[in-house]
Amino acid sequence: MDSLQLKIKHRLQKFIEKDEDGVRSNILCVFLNKNKLTIDDLYSIITTKYNISRNSVASMVGYIQSKLGIIQSYKKDYKSPTVYYLKDKYAFIIKMVLKQKFTVS
Repeated sequence: MDSLQLKIKHRLQKFIEKDEDGVRSNILCVFLNKNKLTIDDLYSIITTKYNISRNSVASMVGYIQSKLGIIQSYKKDYKSPTVYYLKDKYAFIIKMVLKQKFTVS
């Protein structure tokens, strides 16, 4: 792993350590399993397991995008919703960190 990937791994581990209720891990798992998601798509998936607001989901996605840097977004046009997707080169790091969390817990 190069230095950027190590930094991202460290940030991701800290992000997951603060995951008391499992929402953060679940959001990352959804991004691993789905190619492209809007906030509404993610919200509808997450609310089947957790009682969480749409703003909380959007805030967490924004944090993951800006601080962790493992997802990207794009907008087709002005009226379309923003679509988020996982950067392929970081999928293995996410799998590694989540595997560590679930084997240790």
